[in-house]
Amino acid sequence: MSGALHYHLRKGWFWVKKRVYIAYTGGTMGMKLVHGRYQPVPNFLQTLMAANPAFHHAQLPTYTITQYTPLLDSPNMTPADWSHIARDICDHYDEYDGFIVLHGTDTMAYSASALAFMLDGLGKPVIFTGSQIPLCEARNDAQENLIASLLLAADYAIPEVCLYFHKRLFRGCRVVKVDANGFDAFDSPNCQPLAELGVGIVVNWGLVRPWPQRPLPTTPPTLHELTSPGDVGALRLYPGMSARILENVLQPPLRGLILQTYGAGNAPDNDPEFLRVLAQATARGVVIVDCTQCLRGTVDLTKYSTGSALAEAGLISGYDMTPEAALTKLAYLLSVHDDVATIKTQMQANLRGELTGPVI
Repeated sequence: MSGALHYHLRKGWFWVKKRVYIAYTGGTMGMKLVHGRYQPVPNFLQTLMAANPAFHHAQLPTYTITQYTPLLDSPNMTPADWSHIARDICDHYDEYDGFIVLHGTDTMAYSASALAFMLDGLGKPVIFTGSQIPLCEARNDAQENLIASLLLAADYAIPEVCLYFHKRLFRGCRVVKVDANGFDAFDSPNCQPLAELGVGIVVNWGLVRPWPQRPLPTTPPTLHELTSPGDVGALRLYPGMSARILENVLQPPLRGLILQTYGAGNAPDNDPEFLRVLAQATARGVVIVDCTQCLRGTVDLTKYSTGSALAEAGLISGYDMTPEAALTKLAYLLSVHDDVATIKTQMQANLRGELTGPVI
């Protein structure tokens, strides 16, 4: 923990210091240079934090760090790890005011998106964060990212799965990693940040989940684990892709596919075999979601004939969802519903703020 329980006297009232739970899964933040390469080292992050006065500042909440075994660099993350993180949060939900997940950046957008759907009825902040440079280095982004996440998790009632990176708090199911080297590693191209940090902290409360729909923080979320995440896949369309490649991808046990198409959701409409393969797959119950390869904008299957041909083949629009959100959402829906029509309807509905439109 960061220290013993503290009390502050404010206007005649005693206030209990907020408590934040940190799930340390691995990633760059706690890495150490070993034989010329960075790798996660157990307890190294905690040692660095214990020796750094910034992490003992009176304005910070009390925090507990739970270190996962093994510590993972995020390319090694799997849906089973998403379930581990989600269960961990649910197991400690009543004890803490907010939660932080320390995670590697490479697959953080997938994990944040997955937990947004898995934690149904979330009433407290869950913030994913990490860094591009480890805390052990003199010049790093780890300290600011972690301290800002601690303050946001403790003092701001944003009942969503979020991702914080370099002065911006994003909705977790809206982010993509856009830079492998810079501190601005993440962006949310089709949704404004939930908060921005400069001299002050400015929260876009109008974007945060509307009050009538916010669960009480005392009510624990319902955990929906992904029962068959391997039944869902993603494929990026490219010029000249053969129908045979597509047909191989769509073979059982695949039940859902995120097809990343061009522009506003377009694909070739002059290849009958390509369209036949898609139509046969949707006819046997495979849910195929059309998402754009573009960072910004939305899928509109009525705008061009190259898009309407996909709609006629049975594809549904992913609107402005990120591929990460679409993939994890489809895995979630296939885990909680058996009826294909229901899955298609829910896939096009705004469940967690993952697409532009009214939240249901």
